[in-house]
Amino acid sequence: MAKEHLSPVWARAFDIHVERGEGIYLYDKDGRRYMDFTCGIGVTNTGHAHPRIVRAIQEQAARLLHGQIGIAIADKVLELTDELASICPPELDTFFFSNSGAEAVEAAIKLAKQATGRTNVIAFEGSFHGRTHLTMALTMSKTSYRSKYQPLPAGVFAAPYAHCYHCPVAQRTLSAAERAALSASCPNDGGRCCGYAPEAVRFLLKTQTAPQETAAIIVEPVLGEGGYVVPPASFLRALRQICDEHGILLIFDEVQTGFGRTGKFFALEHVGVVPDILVMAKGLASGMPLSCVAARREIMQTWPPGSHGGTYGPNVVSAAAAVETIRVMKDERLPENSLARGQQLLQGLRALQRDFPILGDVRGLGCMVATELIDPHTGAPSKHLAQQLVKHCADHNLLLLTCGSYENVIRWIPPLVVNEAQIDEALQIFAAALDQVA
Repeated sequence: MAKEHLSPVWARAFDIHVERGEGIYLYDKDGRRYMDFTCGIGVTNTGHAHPRIVRAIQEQAARLLHGQIGIAIADKVLELTDELASICPPELDTFFFSNSGAEAVEAAIKLAKQATGRTNVIAFEGSFHGRTHLTMALTMSKTSYRSKYQPLPAGVFAAPYAHCYHCPVAQRTLSAAERAALSASCPNDGGRCCGYAPEAVRFLLKTQTAPQETAAIIVEPVLGEGGYVVPPASFLRALRQICDEHGILLIFDEVQTGFGRTGKFFALEHVGVVPDILVMAKGLASGMPLSCVAARREIMQTWPPGSHGGTYGPNVVSAAAAVETIRVMKDERLPENSLARGQQLLQGLRALQRDFPILGDVRGLGCMVATELIDPHTGAPSKHLAQQLVKHCADHNLLLLTCGSYENVIRWIPPLVVNEAQIDEALQIFAAALDQVA
């Protein structure tokens, strides 16, 4: 009956009463063990209850639980800035901390408006940036996040994301198999990007929001909730060029892609693009609430003291967890493991794709992998098939989540401590599910 006191607003993918977690596994109150390939939606990159991070939290909690940064600066916060400086692009040398990804995105937009004196923002179709009022205006992955909350803050304009599998140019000229192959080549372009999406941004600047009133372009370097879409590298490079041409600030939302998820500390490293502002959260503190905005010092200096802030950011215990998270990732080479295990997962899923035409597309970068489910006869998105597969896998102790505007994409987000044998086991469970469903 205690669950009846929880607000029903939380959508539940599963109804598991979890007792504890360890590594890639969750254990329920009856001792049943699940492979957690949801990772708390991309949060527990170091695995559940990593002993070094648990110890860091315990030690800090015994010393100080809360030190409000406007009153006292704790050593762990300064250690965290040093650790972040060691993994961020050197240009992004100044940090602001908050509690959640949505708060950090809001902070980034406020910073961009202060720095430029401009009012408008360009975001992308399929994006997810949070569920506060401003971040809802930026979020375009599902109407369910926005329904009955409108009108939302003004000055937000939508451009198409570079999604090769669903690109209107590719759909006119290529078969489904060719589009899937193009999607697979996207991290390195494959020399075949049509340029449709960046040209649409240029058109938007001609027709809806003038460059001189556009403060920022905010983009996920790999689309998250919108379907785990890896864009062509040239798309992100083109956005950098457009911003440079017009004095617009480029914001990378790496809330989900950061901290080893894509096989690098940050997805920006795959494409060689440095944004003006970088937003991070989720994997930053291995499950403790903490987010961060990084920017060049000259941009941060445009922010008047007291015009933005917060009571808890950065919480000292969360900062201690984040310091140890980064050190664990370096010592255990978790970004490198993410890249290797992601390649193993992609290879296994693409082998299954050849046998099961309901797998319309398999794409990903590092351990951020998607399988898109379609009706094999019509090619239409199939939410029903995705739900059946997720249920079958959960019944066999593998937890997966769906995403995408049509909710027909299954996302694979294992903790980055996952090993080769565990990936193979997950693939076997998924293969059995495909056998039963297809």
